[in-house]
Amino acid sequence: MAGTLHLVATPIGNLGDMTARAAEVVRTVAFVVCEDTRHSGPWLRSLGVRAPLLSLPAFAEKERVGAIVARLEGGEDGALVTDAGSPGISDPGEALVAEAVSRGIRVVPVPGPSAVIAALSASGLPSGRFHFLGFLPRTGPDRSAVLEEVAGLRATLVLYESARRLGETLLELASALGPRRAVVARELTKVHEEFVRGNLAELAERYRGEPPLGEVVVLVEGRGEAARWTEVEVQAALDSGLGRGERLKALSTEVARQAGWTSAEVYRIGLKRR
Repeated sequence: MAGTLHLVATPIGNLGDMTARAAEVVRTVAFVVCEDTRHSGPWLRSLGVRAPLLSLPAFAEKERVGAIVARLEGGEDGALVTDAGSPGISDPGEALVAEAVSRGIRVVPVPGPSAVIAALSASGLPSGRFHFLGFLPRTGPDRSAVLEEVAGLRATLVLYESARRLGETLLELASALGPRRAVVARELTKVHEEFVRGNLAELAERYRGEPPLGEVVVLVEGRGEAARWTEVEVQAALDSGLGRGERLKALSTEVARQAGWTSAEVYRIGLKRR
């Protein structure tokens, strides 16, 4: 009979956030899979974990899944932990879970800390619906495509970003989404936890210079219904810009930002007007 794979959420900062259930699971399974054994090993040993620790870094997840699944199929119970937060959420685990599920192996979540939920709950932005973006693509067309994809969503947007790229990302978000309310949540649950609120342009200016320290979550309000222009208003703005000789592609991006439409939608209208 196959074993069970437990997905154990671990603290994102404050070690006191480890649940009693999570601690019991990692102490009783036959093996623990870690994103980085050097990071998790000392802490797990301090909890009384004596089971073997297996490494599952993001860059080698697919190559190492087979050996882990074989142990589960052999009847051993295992736990997966990442460096912080819930496994598989912008951390290793997705491929392992998918393979375990495909083999009929029982997968059990052991919930706990999550930077996404912690940031959203205290942000002051609407939390009834949200869209999690993880880490944006670094640069280029893929990054632009993601921002284009989410520009029209009414749900609050939540994303992770490196502190050193924060200023640049906020500037791009301001350009793509307009002057929306936003929050930068930094060092969640740690001593220097901080929530900085403002619109995207204000936050981009604040973080333009020296990057902050620590882990960062960025939250942006969704597109408001009242801010969305009618098609007639979009057509009028396009006609005005095209009449001034502006290029349609650049004009579509600018009109979309103001109108609450996607640039692809505006561009299609512009092609007809031109």
